[in-house]
Amino acid sequence: MAVEKTKDLWVFIETEDEGTAKSVGLELLVPGRRLADKQNGKLVAVILGSNVAPALEAVKAHGADEAIVVDQLELKHYNTDAYAKVLCELIEKYGPSVMLIGATNNGRDIGPRISCRLGTGLTADCTALDIDDETGNMAWTRPAFGGNLMATIMCPDHRPQLGTVRPGVFKKSEPGEVKDIPVIKEKVEITDAEKRVELLEVINEMAGELVDLENAEIIVSGGRGVGGPEGFAPVRELAEVLGATVGASRAAVDAGWIPHAHQVGQTGKTVGPKIYIACGISGAIQHLAGMSSSDVIIAINKDPDAPIFNVADYGLVGDLKVVLPILTEKIRKYKGILDFPRALNMDENTLYRNKNGSPRK
Repeated sequence: MAVEKTKDLWVFIETEDEGTAKSVGLELLVPGRRLADKQNGKLVAVILGSNVAPALEAVKAHGADEAIVVDQLELKHYNTDAYAKVLCELIEKYGPSVMLIGATNNGRDIGPRISCRLGTGLTADCTALDIDDETGNMAWTRPAFGGNLMATIMCPDHRPQLGTVRPGVFKKSEPGEVKDIPVIKEKVEITDAEKRVELLEVINEMAGELVDLENAEIIVSGGRGVGGPEGFAPVRELAEVLGATVGASRAAVDAGWIPHAHQVGQTGKTVGPKIYIACGISGAIQHLAGMSSSDVIIAINKDPDAPIFNVADYGLVGDLKVVLPILTEKIRKYKGILDFPRALNMDENTLYRNKNGSPRK
């Protein structure tokens, strides 16, 4: 088990092959700032990769107090053994209190590995974070029992406290001034014998439909209310005219109407687009947990009492089969103007705004 030597909070900055920072690492600097301040520690960005100067510049502009950089050719492509050795050596040397890791494919692989080697706990797929400023114990909140309840987990007896956090849970801050922060450059010897897997070739070939929900600015999602696989046709048409990505609720995915790659919610992707349009989605807590951080939420449902309207900025009560074709056509006409009341020529009795409580019906 590693020994806590500081109150510092680390954020693992995963990098692309070209040395840029993946969004999730920059997202985690936002809660990291708050949590580090609560325990009077530094917010440290830990960057692994090759030619990572772009990633270093990014963390300087997103609020890190310090950066630890391991820039080696052996780390250009993710390798479990190599990354685990480097991170474990860094943690044992510097002794952070907490480390946040993005719950990407790589993050979900490396997190348990270093947790096991260091003899400490790991809480996976977190959706909320807090810390006790007196004890320094993290409160990691994550879905449990198939997403039917939220569990808060603590690791009071072991350090560092490790957790993976879903991409999109926290919004990346706008880049600020590139600050001159301390940069610690480390080099870790990695032998070929220590890497049990050799990467022979990278094939950039996409199989099937590309669904990038986490980076989408507009998402149009369908739920049980679309009625079947054919009900996603008008959803896709609306998404196409808006330049949006198609999402779905768990109910629609479980029914086999749309692939799991489109699922939004606790057991799918956590998203935070500028605009989220929920079509025929009732608003179960599991779905809301995956999209409630959206800037603007627009709900379309024939049930005026659907819970989705409680979180929606705009709500439209009506039959999707009627509403969506009209909405799509009107937006084509008013392309570039997302003023839905004017586009639809509807009064406040039909379209209502709800941000601070009861909707206006």
